[in-house]
Formats: sequence, C-alpha cells, structure tokens
Amino acid sequence: MNQADFPAAFLWGAATSAHQVEGGNVNSDWWDFEHRPDTAARESSGDAIDHFHRYADDFALLRSMGHNAHRLSVEWARIEPARGEFSRAAIAHYRRVLTALAGAGMTAFVTLHHFTLPRWFAAAGGWLAPDAVEAFARYCRRVAAELGDLMPYVCTVNEPQMVALHGYLEGYHPPGITNPTLWKRAGQVLLEAHHGAVRAVRDASPRSRVGLAVNLPLLAPARNDDACWSFHRLMRHEIVDRYLDGLTGPDRGDWLGVQYYRKQWVDPASPTFFADPPEGFRRTQMGWAVYPDGLRQVLHRAAETGLPLYVTENGIATEDDTERVEYLRTHVAAVARAIAEGVDVRGYLHWSAFDNFEWSEGYRPKFGLIAVESDFTRVPKPSAGIFTKIAMTGTLDQVKGSV
Repeated sequence: MNQADFPAAFLWGAATSAHQVEGGNVNSDWWDFEHRPDTAARESSGDAIDHFHRYADDFALLRSMGHNAHRLSVEWARIEPARGEFSRAAIAHYRRVLTALAGAGMTAFVTLHHFTLPRWFAAAGGWLAPDAVEAFARYCRRVAAELGDLMPYVCTVNEPQMVALHGYLEGYHPPGITNPTLWKRAGQVLLEAHHGAVRAVRDASPRSRVGLAVNLPLLAPARNDDACWSFHRLMRHEIVDRYLDGLTGPDRGDWLGVQYYRKQWVDPASPTFFADPPEGFRRTQMGWAVYPDGLRQVLHRAAETGLPLYVTENGIATEDDTERVEYLRTHVAAVARAIAEGVDVRGYLHWSAFDNFEWSEGYRPKFGLIAVESDFTRVPKPSAGIFTKIAMTGTLDQVKGSV
C-alpha cells in the first residue's frame, strides 16, 4: 500500500446513531420495545453515553484523532413528537450539534432514520401504515428546510433491509413481527420511503447530497445443493438486489452508503434462515464471521448502481482491541483494493466512534474506537490511534504488523 491508494480528498471518520449514544429517547418505539415484558432487548438504552449533552467534546476528540468526517443521526421522535407537531427545541438542539460538528472541521453525514420511530408513527402501523411514505417525507422536508445548510450529506434510511428483516421477519427489533409476507412488503415500502425522502430533501435543501445506506453482507449458500442455492437467490434478492436494483430514476439519490460486517450463510432448513459460520472462521462478539475480502466484493456489487460510494459502516464487536486493529487494517486494505480495481469509493466511516447501546444486544458488544467508562469518561483505544495514522497518511504501510 502507499499514499496513492487513497485520494487526497478521501473522507475518514466514524459513525454513531442518535438512539445509541444520546440517551433518554423516551418518545420512540425503541424505548417502548426495550421496556416491554416480552422484549428481545437485553436491557434499556437508558442514558446511553450521554452524547446528547457531550457532543461538542466528542466532536473535538474525534477531530483531534484525524477524522475529517462524521456520520450521525437526528432523532425523528424528538423532532416530531406528535403527528405534524415539530419541536422547535429539538430542531434548535440539532442545529447546535451540527454547528459544533462543522466548527470542529468535520464533514457531516446526517441520517434521517436510523432504526427508531416516533411512538405515534409506530402506533399508526409504522412502515405498513397507508401514509407511511408521505409522513416520512414530510419529516424529511422539515429537517432539510431547517438544517439543510448544515447537512452536506444526507442519508435517508439506515439499512432498510435490516429494518425489514429484524422487525418484520425475525421479530428481533420493533415492531417484533415474524411474518414473511409483511417482511417483503415492509422492505418495498422502505425503498419507496427513500425515493420520497430524496424528493423532499432536494425540494427543501437543493445543495444537500442525498443517499441511502445499505447493509450488504456477503451471502453464500450453506450447502452446495439445489434447495440451498435457490434459497440463496431468494435471500439475495430480498436483502441485496431489491435495494440496489431499485435505485433507479431521478429520485434514486446522489450517492450510496455501503455497510459491511460479515460473510453470512443462508440455509432454508434453519429456523432463522441462516447457518452458523463454518469452522475456521474468526467470529466476533455478535457471532459474525470475519471475512475482509467480502467488503471488496460488495463494493463491486454496489458500484453496479453507478453511484459514488462511501463505506458508511464497517467494524467489529470485540473486547480484544488487537482484533479490532487487525479488522480495521484488513478491511481498509479491501477498500484500497476496490479503488485500485476502479470502484469509486470516496470515504470510509468506521462503526463505531464509541462503545454504545447495540440495540437488542444492549451494551455487551464493544464496537467502539473509544471506550466509555461508567462516569461517561471517554478513553480512546489503541485501535483509535491506528485509525488516526491511516486517516492522517492515507496509507496502511506504517501500521502493518501492528497487531
């Protein structure tokens, strides 16, 4: 590797989402889900890491570590706590947040929907409500009108495939449904919501560049037989192809966010539709198989859309930070190889900036470059220093053998 592997204008940073770091998001469907007697969530998000109050110091810390970009989300449940009722205080808060981010010298990637919904939207049927797309577009238009001057990059929906899969087939996330018909319907609605949001943001903030962030696991059949290959094609359509091939027309967006964590084996005989990784694969705290070249491969698939690409999430859950260093080194190397092979990748945003609330898994998985102690003290890990070297130099040469 050398410096030419990454362009001078390449964006380097890390990512968070509001519910996972802010704390006290009590008006959301996730807060309700965490407190249901039958919840799949291990614990409540509670105060999270109190980023709601500590954002300025957090941004200063990340900038000091060489980050020139940062991905975060604004919380729909705070901004529109009741249908059609927008909170001036919440909008003013996010203006302060985005002003601080710009002041720290980092390019903002602002996600409008990162898994959480307002209670009123969820109660009305969530993504299966007749007016779901219109309601979401109204919210997006208001945010863009109020904050668009501070949002150079806007992500409409985070991982629509996972919203549909976890919420409507696996029941692992809200609304906790396990229905294969509703799973597919929700996925299609989320894709339509992206198109509607693109129109809304462009109307209200023409200078903002709008995109979609998709989770692209490298899918493989668990066995080499006709049934498994057929099921693999079905799952690939519902998790990958529906969303990439659906990015057509004038409202498809200006860029595409690629989020990659693992290779994943599908199995029609499994009650979960997925099989455990074969022997020999390193697994993360989440049980996910580490496979660095998968990132190169899915970047090539995403490039078929013709859109500029940003890696908007990529990371590992582990207590062993030496594993994170190796994961980071090998996966950034995979991005460099994709670029060398002609893929238009313009940035890499690591997941995540901080250890935080990992949805139904609670606080156990450690994805962060920065640890957060019980008194909310931030403690950068050695991997954060490695990331700084990569971001500051644009090369992996000096961090080879750092594990």
